[in-house]
Amino acid sequence: QVQLVESGGGLVQPGGSLRLSCATSGIILGIYEMGWYRQAPEKQRELVATVTNGGSTNYADSVKGRFTISRDNVKNTVYLQIDSLKPEDTAVYYCRAYRTWPRNYEYWGQGTQVTVSS
Repeated sequence: QVQLVESGGGLVQPGGSLRLSCATSGIILGIYEMGWYRQAPEKQRELVATVTNGGSTNYADSVKGRFTISRDNVKNTVYLQIDSLKPEDTAVYYCRAYRTWPRNYEYWGQGTQVTVSS
């Protein structure tokens, strides 16, 4: 059974930092592309950052320079370091694992809440 479990969210003041973790089980993390997404109240889920199985990263323009995605295939965990938090970063953050060969595979975690408020 595949599981993705996010953790590390919480309430933080503007300008603060958090480190989100996505612990995976039931998959070989090294063959999956991984991504972090977020969904704010009454908004659509949006891409935050991705990391390929080769380690290449991609970020949404709104988080470039503040967020850093990384992966540890030995620990089967993906991380999202979030710095210089802004109130508009408030959302539920989700982890996604996906691959397209030999067919499409896609798994999501249950999400972790990040609230940025003074």
